[in-house]
Amino acid sequence: MPFQVRDLLFIALISLIACCTIMFLVWLWAKKIKNAGVVDVFWALNFPVITIITFFLSEGFETRKILICGMFLLAELRLGLHLWQRVIGHISEEEGRYQQLRKEWGDKAERNFFVFFQFQAISNVLLAIPFFIITANPSKQIAVWEFIGLGIWIIAFFGEMIADKQLAAFKKDPNNKGKVCDTGLWNYSRHPNYFFEWLTWIAYFVFAIASPWGFLAIISPAIIFYLLMYVTGVPNNEEQNLRSKPAAYKKYQQTTSAFFPWGKRKD
Repeated sequence: MPFQVRDLLFIALISLIACCTIMFLVWLWAKKIKNAGVVDVFWALNFPVITIITFFLSEGFETRKILICGMFLLAELRLGLHLWQRVIGHISEEEGRYQQLRKEWGDKAERNFFVFFQFQAISNVLLAIPFFIITANPSKQIAVWEFIGLGIWIIAFFGEMIADKQLAAFKKDPNNKGKVCDTGLWNYSRHPNYFFEWLTWIAYFVFAIASPWGFLAIISPAIIFYLLMYVTGVPNNEEQNLRSKPAAYKKYQQTTSAFFPWGKRKD
């Protein structure tokens, strides 16, 4: 069946309605419990929703659909469950970065959080562009680019999982209170979890190259990189760390790369 752009737009529209509705309900919940941090959990869990919608509505090659849907589901469910444990496990305490936004926004906090939550829903759909393109591909041959994309995805998946586990183990140790995690992958990057999350989207882009209009998939890793480096990722995280442990974190900044898992070590 020929590649139809209008079919992709229809699937994207259904996905957008679903994600915006979910984020509206999550905003109502966050407003009630005074914890905007739950948005992170459902940002990740919106992707499995998009996956299910796309799998049943897309008309691409079944084997390719199963492969990319499996990759997408596994990665985002892992991330969603990790965030669930981190955020829902401390539901009564809002993360510092959201507390700071609440202070800065004052009386307009709830309104601004509503806009922020809806923006997250829109970003879900924009980031899923490679997924829409790949699942629409009717070719019955799995291309070399798709195997390369799968290989990159495997590296990214395990890299992010290891980084998250190393940080969680560090935080669980009461002896590390007030200290900065600088062991394992965190010895080389201040945000190895963000780097491997971005690499996951690079993998989807590479996978999409084999599909018609696949070059458009570059928008996803580009958006993720911009958000992580300049908007909601590295800046907010580092500001919070500098507030909570200024001396230790400033020293850490001097000896590590902000994003990529390689950088200068002075010690």
